[in-house]
Amino acid sequence: MVKADVVRRVRLETGISQGEAEDLINELLEIMRQTLESGDNLMVTNFGLFELKDKVARPGRDPKSKVEHRIDARRVISFHPAKTWREELNQ
Repeated sequence: MVKADVVRRVRLETGISQGEAEDLINELLEIMRQTLESGDNLMVTNFGLFELKDKVARPGRDPKSKVEHRIDARRVISFHPAKTWREELNQ
């Protein structure tokens, strides 16, 4: 499923126009992006937790050439599904 599919589903489920549905999804994604960029976690009840984690620099190796190099420090987004949702998925 891609963003256009989500916009279409929102439009069909709510009865709003295509443009309004697209604006709604864009605004939701922008709020999520801003929240994570500011360093705050984003928890959606009964869905899960999005959090920004800092990864430290570390040594790495190209598996093909075996050449060693340094993997730079970076920030990554991780997602942990809510317990109820995880249990439903595993039934």
